[in-house]
Amino acid sequence: MSASLNEITIKDTKVPMIFEESKQLPIVSFQLVFKNAGHLANTIDGLADISAKLLNEGTSKDGSVGFATKLDAHAIDINAHVGRESFVIAVSALKSEFDYAIDRLVELLKDPNYTKEALTHIKYQKIGWLKQKESDFDYIASSQLRAILFKGSALARPYNGTVESINSLKLDDIKSFISTHLGYNNAIGVVGGDINITEAKSYLSKILSLLPKVATKDVVKVKASDKNETVLIEKDTKQAYIFFGSPFNFAYNDKEQYKAKIAEYLLGGAGFGSRMMEEIRVKRGLTYGVYASLRRTKSVSYMSGYLQTKLTTQDEAKELIESVVKKFVADGITQKELDDTKKFLLGSEPLRTETLSQRLGRAYNDYYYKRPLDFSQKQLKKIESVTLDEMNSFIKSHKELLDISFAIVTNKKDSSQTQ
Repeated sequence: MSASLNEITIKDTKVPMIFEESKQLPIVSFQLVFKNAGHLANTIDGLADISAKLLNEGTSKDGSVGFATKLDAHAIDINAHVGRESFVIAVSALKSEFDYAIDRLVELLKDPNYTKEALTHIKYQKIGWLKQKESDFDYIASSQLRAILFKGSALARPYNGTVESINSLKLDDIKSFISTHLGYNNAIGVVGGDINITEAKSYLSKILSLLPKVATKDVVKVKASDKNETVLIEKDTKQAYIFFGSPFNFAYNDKEQYKAKIAEYLLGGAGFGSRMMEEIRVKRGLTYGVYASLRRTKSVSYMSGYLQTKLTTQDEAKELIESVVKKFVADGITQKELDDTKKFLLGSEPLRTETLSQRLGRAYNDYYYKRPLDFSQKQLKKIESVTLDEMNSFIKSHKELLDISFAIVTNKKDSSQTQ
C-alpha cells in the first residue's frame, strides 16, 4: 500500500495528513511537522534548536530522567528536532504501546520542562558542542560559505547559534517560540505503520486540539550570490578544506526535477561516476573524495560542494572545480553518461522505497513541495525517456552555475597558495 494524502478538520483549519498503513511490523510512526518553524524562524540565533532540545527534556512534573524512564519502560521514543524550514515532533512505539505513547505526548505538550535546571542543562550541552565546532574545519568552511552565498539573509546567520546567543537565551524566549510556531494551523501529520486511517485521524486530532492557532507566513526566498568570492580562513591545519557554491536558477516544484537529478548525479553526486571525482581524484589524486549537489528547497536553490586536499594543491583543486563546472555547462554530457545514469537511477529505485519511513518521507516531500504523491514514479518514466539533446539543452541553460564562490580553511604559512 502506498502513502496517501488525507485531511482532518481542527477548528477552522483543514490539516493535511500523509498516511500509509503497513502491517509488516507491529510499529507505529507518528510525526507532527510544523511549517516555517525551523532555523529560518530564529529571532535569536539557535532559538529553534534550543526550543526543540527543551521539549526533549521531558515535563516539569517528571523532569528529564523521570519522563525518559516512563518512555524507556514501554520502548517509546518521543523526539523533537528542527531543520531549516520545519520543526518536527516524532513519536515511535509498538502498536500495543501507542495509546500510552500518545498520552505521554499529551503530557509533554501540556507541561514542557520550563525550568531553569532544564535550560541550564541544554545550554551547557549546546555550548560544549559549539566549542567543539571551533576546531571542526568542515563546519567552519561550510558556515563561511553560507555567509558568502546568502549574505544579508537568515540563511547566512549561524542558525545553530553562537556561544553568546545561546548564553543570552531565556525561558521566556523558548516559551514564546513554541507558543507562536507550533500551531494546529501550520502542522502536517505524517502517520504510518500498523494503524488504520480512522485511528490515525483520531490520534492526530487529539494532539492538534491541544495547540494554539499561530500566525503563518511563507518561506522567504533567497537567491545565492553570483559574485565569485573567495574567502580564506587561516587555521592551524595540515589540509585545505574547500567548500564551494553557486546559484542554480531552478524552482523547488519544477516539473523537470528529473533533469536536475541527472545533472546533479553526473556533476558531483555519483561518487566515482561523477565528473568531479573523475577529474580531481581519479586522474590527479588530489583528494579522497569530492562531491557537489544541486539543492532545491523552498527557501533557496543552489549548487554546493566540498573536498579536502593538501595545502600545496589547494589552488590546483580550486581551479579544477571551476574548470569541471565550466566544461560541464559548455559541453553537456555524453550518451554513455546518460545511459549509465539511467540504469543506476532506475535500477536503484526499489532501494529508495523499501522501508515505511522512506515512503512516508518521500510522500511528505512531494506534498510539501506541492507535487502529486505519484510524482517520483512519473519522474522515473521521464528519466527513462529523456534524450541527450534534452539533457544538454537543460545543462547548458544553467550558466549561473559558473558563478562559483569558495570558502577555504587553510594554513597560509604552510602553503604556496595565493588569494
